[in-house]
Amino acid sequence: MRVTVSNLTFGYDYRTVLHELSFRLNSGDFLAVVGNNGSGKSTLVKCILGINKIPSGMITVDDIDITEYKKFKNIGYVPQKFDDFNYEFPITVNEILQVSKYSKVTEDEKLEILDKIGILHLQHENINNLSGGQLQRVFIVRSLMNNPKLLILDEPTVGVDFENVTSFYKTVNELNSEGITIILITHNIRESNANFTHVLHLHNGDGVFQEVTRGVDEWCSWQAIRL
Repeated sequence: MRVTVSNLTFGYDYRTVLHELSFRLNSGDFLAVVGNNGSGKSTLVKCILGINKIPSGMITVDDIDITEYKKFKNIGYVPQKFDDFNYEFPITVNEILQVSKYSKVTEDEKLEILDKIGILHLQHENINNLSGGQLQRVFIVRSLMNNPKLLILDEPTVGVDFENVTSFYKTVNELNSEGITIILITHNIRESNANFTHVLHLHNGDGVFQEVTRGVDEWCSWQAIRL
């Protein structure tokens, strides 16, 4: 799925968060969005999802203006935390997937996705018994149940231990290799072993969009010198 952001400007209470931001992703690209807290990372995601009304600029998805886009089922979104989800409720992984609005897949297709993400053995487990990394995988499965062409992940490894972080990024790399365009919001790009194709660095309302040609570590070193 192609995503184009053109001269996007957005703010809150007279404070500009994003200023004339522009970039383009082609199908199968993998974008890391980095920046300090309050730099506009989550705001950008809400604009792409059509949640924020854009006052200036334009966002298109597969060349369709986001204000006219109707196929949001093609976009999978995994927030850092589901605010309306009761994590203490006694419910199993299977039950979460069954009550999801994305549960139009067959039982065999659901099991195939669970297996692909590496949590097939947890399908009957109560969510109270899951680690942070396992729970994130459950929500990724839920987002994949509608066969999205774009997957947006907002700080997916917060509170996840190192071993599960490594495993998580391996899974995300595999999804990207299948052609899914991925936008990943992160506060620590160095922790990942993701195969990013591009990095968007947000700072004081401005964004620097760059192609990653020699790996994340070299990009980080260059960025440190530049800043």
